[in-house]
Amino acid sequence: MTPSLLAQLKSKLRRRLLDAILISQPHNRRFLSGFTPLDHGIEESAGLLLIPRKGQPLLLTDSRFELVAGQDAPDFEIMVHRHGVVDLLKKLFNRLQIKRCAFESHYTLHATAAKLQEMARAQGVTLVPVTDLVEKMRLCKSRAELEKIAQAVLLNEEIFQETYRQLRPGMTEIEVALQIENRMRRQGADRPSFETIVAAGPNGARPHAVPTSRPLKEGEPVVIDMGLILDGYCSDMTRTVVLGSPDHQTKEIIRLVRRAQLAGMAALQAGVTGRQVDRAAREVIREGGYGDKFGHGLGHGVGLAVHEAPGLSPRATKKLQAGMVVTVEPGIYIEGWGGVRLENMVVVEEGGCRLLNKDTTFLDI
Repeated sequence: MTPSLLAQLKSKLRRRLLDAILISQPHNRRFLSGFTPLDHGIEESAGLLLIPRKGQPLLLTDSRFELVAGQDAPDFEIMVHRHGVVDLLKKLFNRLQIKRCAFESHYTLHATAAKLQEMARAQGVTLVPVTDLVEKMRLCKSRAELEKIAQAVLLNEEIFQETYRQLRPGMTEIEVALQIENRMRRQGADRPSFETIVAAGPNGARPHAVPTSRPLKEGEPVVIDMGLILDGYCSDMTRTVVLGSPDHQTKEIIRLVRRAQLAGMAALQAGVTGRQVDRAAREVIREGGYGDKFGHGLGHGVGLAVHEAPGLSPRATKKLQAGMVVTVEPGIYIEGWGGVRLENMVVVEEGGCRLLNKDTTFLDI
């Protein structure tokens, strides 16, 4: 944890009259401490952070992660629990004289919260549920974070280009998706940032299609949505490609979606709301006659998580700030025909936005 982050979080605790906070959400845990291990699910945590308002922060983990904890989080006191984390917390609440402790209620199982509450009451400690306390600190990326995200975007594009050059009719959606994810691993990515989407022909009408054994066919649109994690930070990109020559309708829809994407990017700047940006892109698609074929929001934030705040959608009323990273991904989806989606990532800036992508494959049509 950098001194500025620690000071920022402790200031939040003081304002809320809290003695400490328990951090369980994995991305928040990594953001604050550098601790990289993943949870195997919300029911099996790799570790918790206990950050008191006064004194050194602590990382509580088990023997599986003891060595990596010391390497990843040198600014934290590492404590290994042998009889469960609740038992260790009981001792720490006493040692640190904690009487009001926040916990992340949006990432704590009810059963876990019940055990914590029972222990806390016996110790005279009040547990205070909080949400999005650390997430708000993650909204605007630092220069170092922006550099990592940019590198993730460029590696993602490189892998897409290698795959694109080898696409042939007859390859299955699953085959293409596996090639993409294998290349990610071989070329240094931590892992995919989500399950790769390859959706050919009619399957492209489903925005979150799962790859199938359907073969790619000449002349039909193929939606490829892919992202990777590099040094903890995510990328997310969608391209719609055609093997062979696209027909008039396909060309028309791809060009319309591209105009909508450009309109959304032109509207992006610090101080506008996500709703305003969404509206700018959505209006282009509506005027093109496909307004009812664009059902999802225009975009979402990207950072340590591939889907995080802020959102670009009709419901996004909060103002965007410089340093936020968002996707711009309009789409048109027609049942029985297929779909088109184009997705780039940008950094919100004062007076505009900065495009992180270099790939221009979608301009081929």
